[in-house]
Amino acid sequence: MDHPTVASVLPHRYPFLLVDRVVEISAGRRIVALKNVTINEPFFVGHFPDHPLMPGVLICEAVVQAGGILARSSVDPSEETPQSPSRLAMLAGLDHVRFRRQVIPGDQLLMEVEILRRRGTFWKMQGTARVEGQVAAELEFTVVDVDPESETQV
Repeated sequence: MDHPTVASVLPHRYPFLLVDRVVEISAGRRIVALKNVTINEPFFVGHFPDHPLMPGVLICEAVVQAGGILARSSVDPSEETPQSPSRLAMLAGLDHVRFRRQVIPGDQLLMEVEILRRRGTFWKMQGTARVEGQVAAELEFTVVDVDPESETQV
């Protein structure tokens, strides 16, 4: 899945689209995606000027975006309704987050996400972000499939 295809699945756009490519996907099970981290990322201006580090919350966001692609790719088309074809997978919670390695300009994040379980519109997932085989972050998270047009989200 190349960048234009990723952008067709996720609602995010620059500077907040944090998945560059999907290299493997198994609907209902697992996804592997990439984020190329460059010095041109807008967050490096302030985090930190003399020692640029990708903020941990954005590492988590990149993993969650990969999970959102997995969730959207795992929905049976029969579950979509004509009234809400543009449902979104939105973050509902983060659990057991651990940061193991700094992410700096020039790194490539390899994000692996697996579905642990699904209950209705809620998806519990486990994700890992790696750089050169080293774990940068590990987390469990929950996304919920929502209709952005609905007044009640969850």
